Amino acid sequence: MNTTSSIFFTCFHVVLLFSATLLCLQPKSTASALGNDTDQLSLLRFKEVIENDPFDILISWNSSTHFCNWHGVSCSLRHQRVTALNLQGYALRGMIPPEIGNLTFLRYVNLQNNSFYGKIPHEIGRLFRLQQLYLTNNTLRGQIPTNLSNCSELKLLSLSGNKLVGKIPMELGFLTKLELLSISMNNLTGEIPASIGNLSSLNVLILGINNLEGNVPKEIGHLKYLTHISIASNKLSGMLPSTLLNMSSLTFFSAGVNQFNGSLPANLFLTLPNLQQFGIGMNRISGPIPASIANATRLLLFNIPRNNFVGQVPTSIGNLKNVWSIAMEGNHLGSNSSNDLDFLTSLTNCTNLQVLDLNLNNFGGSLPNSVANFSSVLNQFYIGGNQIVGTIPAGLGNLINLIGFDLELNLLTGSIPASFGKFRKMQSLNLNANKLSGKIPSSIGNLSQLFQLDLSNNMLEGSIPPSVGNCQNLQFLDLSHNNLNGTIPLQVIGIPSLSLLLNLSHNSLNGTLPIEVGKLKSINKLDVSKNALSGEIPSTIGQCISLEFLNLQGNSFQGAIPSSLASLKGLQYLDLSHNNLSGSIPEGLKGIPVLQYFNVSFNRLNGEVPKEGVFKNASAISIKGNSGLCGGITQLHLPPCPAKDITHKKHQTWKKIVIIISVVVFLLLLASFGAFHWKKNTNRRTSSSQTTMDHLAKVSYKTLHQATNGFSSNNFIGSGAFGIVYKGKPESEERVVAIKVLNLQKKGADKSFIAECNALKNIRHRNLVKILTCCSSMDFNGNEFKALVFEYMENGSLEKWLHSESEIIEQPSLALLQRLNILIDVGAALHYLHYECEQPIVHCDLKPNNVLLDNDMVAHLSDFGLARLLSTINGVSHPPTSTIGIKGTVGYAPPEYGMGGQVSKHGDVYSFGILVLEMLTGRKPTDEMFINGINLHNFVKVSLADKLLQIVDSTLLPTELKQKLVSAERRDNGDLNKCLLELFSIGLACSAESPKERMNMKDVTRELHLIRNAFLGGR
Repeated sequence: MNTTSSIFFTCFHVVLLFSATLLCLQPKSTASALGNDTDQLSLLRFKEVIENDPFDILISWNSSTHFCNWHGVSCSLRHQRVTALNLQGYALRGMIPPEIGNLTFLRYVNLQNNSFYGKIPHEIGRLFRLQQLYLTNNTLRGQIPTNLSNCSELKLLSLSGNKLVGKIPMELGFLTKLELLSISMNNLTGEIPASIGNLSSLNVLILGINNLEGNVPKEIGHLKYLTHISIASNKLSGMLPSTLLNMSSLTFFSAGVNQFNGSLPANLFLTLPNLQQFGIGMNRISGPIPASIANATRLLLFNIPRNNFVGQVPTSIGNLKNVWSIAMEGNHLGSNSSNDLDFLTSLTNCTNLQVLDLNLNNFGGSLPNSVANFSSVLNQFYIGGNQIVGTIPAGLGNLINLIGFDLELNLLTGSIPASFGKFRKMQSLNLNANKLSGKIPSSIGNLSQLFQLDLSNNMLEGSIPPSVGNCQNLQFLDLSHNNLNGTIPLQVIGIPSLSLLLNLSHNSLNGTLPIEVGKLKSINKLDVSKNALSGEIPSTIGQCISLEFLNLQGNSFQGAIPSSLASLKGLQYLDLSHNNLSGSIPEGLKGIPVLQYFNVSFNRLNGEVPKEGVFKNASAISIKGNSGLCGGITQLHLPPCPAKDITHKKHQTWKKIVIIISVVVFLLLLASFGAFHWKKNTNRRTSSSQTTMDHLAKVSYKTLHQATNGFSSNNFIGSGAFGIVYKGKPESEERVVAIKVLNLQKKGADKSFIAECNALKNIRHRNLVKILTCCSSMDFNGNEFKALVFEYMENGSLEKWLHSESEIIEQPSLALLQRLNILIDVGAALHYLHYECEQPIVHCDLKPNNVLLDNDMVAHLSDFGLARLLSTINGVSHPPTSTIGIKGTVGYAPPEYGMGGQVSKHGDVYSFGILVLEMLTGRKPTDEMFINGINLHNFVKVSLADKLLQIVDSTLLPTELKQKLVSAERRDNGDLNKCLLELFSIGLACSAESPKERMNMKDVTRELHLIRNAFLGGR
């Protein structure tokens, strides 16, 4: 009985225990199931709000696959809950849904480098397990949610590269585990909150490129683990707090482009012993450079330009043996004394020094001979705009890797050393505004890479060495205001690469202006004034089709003003005064549309002064000192021109009538023969050979007028070289179309219409804009009207995506993969035009404005107004030379077009190469930074080896990666770096100066596909 009872109670307890276990387990199982359902539903909601998924990344997000296996999703092994969401760099467009807050097990969220817009949802504040949040490089707006402070486990927070506004929430100071805070490149305002000083684990703080103001809070000095701080490009003011400048952990300090004042403490570099990069340029900081700089032995970059520093540069600066950049231009350093440049000798210890910029200070004394012993890797040395005296050390020629060297605006004497001929890599050499004498050394001709040479405003004598003509990359040459004599060498006047300036004025040059001047197809400014040149002005000057400024005044030119000057349709300034010119003012000059200044005073001109064009404005022209001139507008107060003999006039009139009748009869006969011949050929054609235009149902002017609301400005979407583009919806169409209306008043517009029709009539490709119909009619006023109707591209031009100027319209940035796909699309279009058409077609005007993006971000090549059929160009009746009509766009047109070179496929390849470089750097080829002979191609070429991530468009990289200047060898960015390097290499190969050295589009398209496959495979 007792045994039985014992067994019974034992079994009873086991059952109770088992039941209790079941009761405990059941809710957990149910909760887990409910949690899994919530995660799946939240992810599906995320997918639902994505408007554009160009790479079908989310195609796996469906019920046929467990959500833990969806692309970009990671789950915990035990509970199968979502712990990570990684969708970076897929060009996804949409809003971040509030349901993301239901993924409560999330520890890692990476949505950077996409096109997410709208606000950051406050529901993210519910993710209390979240450790890393990356929303960098999207177009998110609104304020930073204050409840992010609830994510108490957060270690990395990156919101850079968006359009966030408002203040930095003080609540972020509660994130005591935060190691990285990056919120740069937004529109944040207000002060830096003192609560930042509570982020006791912070290593990296990036607040640059905002509109922050006020003082830097001293509490930042409490961050004992801080190594990296960037507060540059704001509106911060006051003195840098001493607590910040005492942080021994700092390695990177960037505070440039603000309004800081005060001076640097004398012991600065004692308290910052680990500093590697120090940048405070463009502030109002004064006082001397701290002598303690001798202790900053780890310093790599020391940039303090455009401040108010004074005094001597410490000679102990030579202790910075690892430094590669020292920039101190635009201060008040030195005292115009003989020992100001003593510190240069100590810099010979800096064997890694690449950049030394001392321009625009107050340095006196002479250059020590020891500068010849500077680092062999020094490539930029600027010391212009000082008070330096003495001669130029011949030993400077040892610095054979220099690409930029400025000594201008000093007091240097003596001659230019012949050893400068060793500068085989030199691109910009400026010695102007000194007191240099002697001859220009012929060894200058060895500088084959030279883009800019400025020797103006010196006392140089002798003749211009013909060897200068060997500098076949020269774009800027200024030898003005010297004592040069002799004739202008044919080798120099004919350098075809000259495009920015040729200035030989204010010398004693004699002889004639050589007819070879016509080779300067690309020159913008030509000045040979105030010399002793004689003879006639060569008519070939009319071939300088890019001229905007022409000054020949103060010489002894004689003969007539060449009528060929009327061909210079871009000419804005023309001065022919103080010569011995005779004859009349060419009537054609009135047709130069942009001419703003015209001076022919003090010559021997006669005849009638035109009344149109620039001649309508009396204040824009000067004609005094020419007693034979007559007519013109009344404000010129010239005598009326004498009447011509009436009998002679009648005779001339009858003569003209006879000629006109003869020509008309001839043309009628020719037209009749042509019509017969055309009809005969037309009848031979089959229906399959009819042109696309024959099949198009042409629309009337009235239809297009109604479709665009009378060509309303509300329908305007862009303009091109020969017309304006509107969007509209004709009654006959069920969709919106793009309507390109030709400006027939513009020279070449009619030819553009024909060229575009000829180019598009028989071609079909998914990456070419499709022409739907056309209109060749009369408008309501009886004026000729021509228009082309194309498919409408919802996402506009690539130009707007790369360089959006609107602060109102949200314009997301393009991710790397997206840009790569666009390049593949454009490459495919060019491959088709060059190799797959019956007659190969050269586009002649490839640029971002002519690349249009449809709703799926597929690129379509447009605007064939300058396109040429190769067989037509190479025909006997059409010489294969470039003219102003097919020059293309400055920056994108290949150099050979500007020099009269043949239009070819190579020209399109060059434009494609520039497009590649622009898409990767985010810089236009006409960017204002490209001066002194530097262009986009060379900017990339010199930076590619060791500064890859510094030249890449910042929207393509995580901000913290760019700010830290991570090297191209960093392992965890290998795929990205490899892709970028290969793309840059293609861009450089395509934009090589010599057409023969460029790739062809067959190889380009193959390489681009290989790069994309490797990039996607590595992800």
